[in-house]
Amino acid sequence: MASTICMIFPICLVENRNEKLTVNRQALQILTSISKPVLVVAIVGPCRTGKSYLMNRLAGKNRGFDLDPREGIWMWCINHPRKDDHVLVLLDTEGIGDEEKDNSKNHSWIFALAILLSSTLIYNSKDIINHQTLEQMHYITDLPKLIKFKSSPNALGEEDSAEFVGFFPDFVWTVRDFNQDGHPINPDEYLENALKLTKGQDPKFQMANLSRECIRKFFPEQKCFTFICPTNNMSSLVHLEDVQESQLEPVFKDQTKKFCFYIFSNVKPKILNGNIIVNGNWLGKLLESYVKAISSREIPCLENAMLTLAQIENKAAFQKASNHYKEQMNRKVNFPTESLQDLLKLHTVCAKEAISIFMKLSFKYNMHNFQKDLMHMLETKKNDFILRNKEESTKDCQTKLKKTSKTLKKAISKGKYSVPGGYKLYRKEREEMINKYHQESRKMVKADEVLQNFLQTLAQKENSILKRDQTLTDQEKALEVERVKREAAEEKNKLLEQQQKEMQQMMEAQKRSYEENISQLKKDGGR
Repeated sequence: MASTICMIFPICLVENRNEKLTVNRQALQILTSISKPVLVVAIVGPCRTGKSYLMNRLAGKNRGFDLDPREGIWMWCINHPRKDDHVLVLLDTEGIGDEEKDNSKNHSWIFALAILLSSTLIYNSKDIINHQTLEQMHYITDLPKLIKFKSSPNALGEEDSAEFVGFFPDFVWTVRDFNQDGHPINPDEYLENALKLTKGQDPKFQMANLSRECIRKFFPEQKCFTFICPTNNMSSLVHLEDVQESQLEPVFKDQTKKFCFYIFSNVKPKILNGNIIVNGNWLGKLLESYVKAISSREIPCLENAMLTLAQIENKAAFQKASNHYKEQMNRKVNFPTESLQDLLKLHTVCAKEAISIFMKLSFKYNMHNFQKDLMHMLETKKNDFILRNKEESTKDCQTKLKKTSKTLKKAISKGKYSVPGGYKLYRKEREEMINKYHQESRKMVKADEVLQNFLQTLAQKENSILKRDQTLTDQEKALEVERVKREAAEEKNKLLEQQQKEMQQMMEAQKRSYEENISQLKKDGGR
């Protein structure tokens, strides 16, 4: 992704038309292209309360989000003014509670989506917070019916209610055109008092109390900002985006400045269960999952959405890690290697890179199976490369041996050594052939094994040459037979030791890969 986000204007992210919610593909493409962590601020509230104006101020613009009523959810991605490694995603929603709109039935779902997508939710209202205001917030009391954490039928049971609340955003209540009646008031204290339960059997009071309880229970942090009327010129309020900064009330400008400062300083990245920090790509895919569920007349389920996202992202991360390992090994390994250790060193480097790629790209949820698959793949491919290296080494050594032994084999076939003193000459030229072979095959993996197999094929002819040599006594021949047997046994033990050494090297390489995997898990906080 580019280091900066360049969205000149907002774009509709979720369309609300014909009683149906759909994701705008162009907006989704912008969102999913963001690989940085996102801080998501969504604003909800009744129509014509100044939601869009506040969001434009957060974007540092007078214009952007349309101040006239609009439908659906609109998105504006901007570079965070203080955190270069994060992107600020602003979501402006259509006014909820306007029963005159044909699409008002989707207002509950828009409110639910704002909850699911945001890390900070702003609820915007006018005048004061009273029973009527709280009574109108029935969308909050409906949330357990609109969102579920787990896919089980009793998703909001006592056993997981804490998890349900755990993914809720922080809550900011903005009160526009607030009248202090000449008395200074602390906005946070005002909100705290407004959320205190009131006594009374009136259904309206009880409904307001239910909203109070839900706000206090669902949202981990609560904050309040009050704003006076932006200007005393009532005619200017209709087109507030055209009002110059100098024409705004100084108190309103100060309140707006404090609000923006708080948002920029305190809004957290969007985080999912397991402390998974969400980037734009993941947020967009989660949104698709939520809207798909709503369109299917199902309740959006965070667990299902995360499982779907994990399956997609971790499969892709596994594939990229796997491809990287295979590509790098094929590029770096020059078959055949002189030793197994040379091959295992390259494996260790490439495996470390592959694990790092997987941990960087993976979605840290339900990733254990993919992680196990990656380790199994690395082990399997390592063994494949080892086998290929052995095969290449065998072929190469056989070719070199065929070349260096040609003269010796020809001499044997012509009976050169079937004469008195021939055995001594044979042993001398046999040793010269072996030395020449070692010079050409160096320390290739299969050099000794190929040589020993070849010498075993000469054993019968060698014994025949020994028996025919009349210059040697029977005792000397018997001693020579014992010496040849001893040499063969020593070479056999040497091969066994080499195989044991190679096995130990392979086990150490496997251990290093495992330790690297654990190290990456700890570093990335994988779960």
